[in-house]
Amino acid sequence: MTHLTILALGSRGDVLPYVVLGAGLQQHGFSVRVVTFASFAPLAAKHNLEFTAVPGNAEQITTSGSGISLAESGYNVWQMWQALKASYWQLASGITEALSQPAIWQTDAIINQLPGGLFGLDLAEKLRIPHITAAVMPLLRTRAFPMLAFPPGLAFLPGYTPLTYRLAEQIVWSGFRQAVNGWRKDVLGLPPQPFWGRFSQMGQLPTLLGFSEQIVPRPPDWGAHVHFTGYWRPQEPEWIPPEPLRRFLAEGPPPVFIGFGSMPVRDPQQVTQTVLEAVQKSGQRAILHSGWAGIGQAALPDTVYQLDYAPYGWLFPQMAAVVHHGGSGTTGFGFWAGVPTVLVPFLFDQFYWGRRIEALGVGPAPVPYKKLTAARLAAAIDTAVTNLLIRQRAADLGCLIRQEEGVANAVTIVKQILADFRGVNS
Repeated sequence: MTHLTILALGSRGDVLPYVVLGAGLQQHGFSVRVVTFASFAPLAAKHNLEFTAVPGNAEQITTSGSGISLAESGYNVWQMWQALKASYWQLASGITEALSQPAIWQTDAIINQLPGGLFGLDLAEKLRIPHITAAVMPLLRTRAFPMLAFPPGLAFLPGYTPLTYRLAEQIVWSGFRQAVNGWRKDVLGLPPQPFWGRFSQMGQLPTLLGFSEQIVPRPPDWGAHVHFTGYWRPQEPEWIPPEPLRRFLAEGPPPVFIGFGSMPVRDPQQVTQTVLEAVQKSGQRAILHSGWAGIGQAALPDTVYQLDYAPYGWLFPQMAAVVHHGGSGTTGFGFWAGVPTVLVPFLFDQFYWGRRIEALGVGPAPVPYKKLTAARLAAAIDTAVTNLLIRQRAADLGCLIRQEEGVANAVTIVKQILADFRGVNS
């Protein structure tokens, strides 16, 4: 049986698509191991996947020990660098320790979510096996748009767009260069990587993109080895909603979902108050998802329901609109559900998805978290719920997205990549 190792780190929303992908691959005859944070062991077990833990807790890392929150760094590249330095870069020793275990080396290919092929590309080189890049956001170099961590408004400047990719790559590489090269020398027995890393190679490696070409048109400078598969969407048919939630949905018109997922905030009470004022001004019923922001911890009116958890695939189609932070997975669920979306982006790719939502006409202009007020949010909700053209475009896009079989497409592509590798190396 062919064995695959999937390396993925981040919040639950970051890791879940790769667990779903792994489950799909396993259903088609592969044996799959997921290497991720220890806190996601139950998620891997739920999908019957092998598991190797990387020390660390995604929620604690997202709000760094320095007090600089990745979730609130926005487009401030210096703040983002500081937050990365105090958070994800500290994981390097844990990653190399996890990937040095003998069981990890008994694999036939690596599917790697980490930017620039970090760690996975090195292990694949050592084992002489295929390395497949995987992403749920467009991170490969392109001249079509700047790297997602940078504001797009300067794209008219000559050289700006390629420069944003080089800067982002070196920000990441500066935090991992020493650990990667030390691991290559001491454990893998390999020479060090080039000084600038191997980012320039990434555009030539097989790549799986777990989102839709309906949302992100293919840049002309991406080759045929870059595969759009559609979203890797989890299925939870066995989930049974609690009776209070069923009753709330049945007692009135479709509500608006509001939740910020894995984005922590400094003052949950103030954010809750802002959201409740916006809901009141818009005249809508609402479901507040507490998430890592902890919103909804207050006395709520009868028109507002506090939610701890519900599968988005079950919940979103029943909403009048969805308001969220813009994580790639949550955004994909909104597209799939065919309802309007209001984005409140905090950082990184969330601003990009907000621009795509507006450009596609399936939601109003995003309301950045740093500019969030009750009046702005209420106006955006009102537009999303009452604008018939937005509602129709969202419904039409949902029909297209639901026709895509993201996991099945990815499985077919992985099989072909492995067959091609065996053919070249036979």
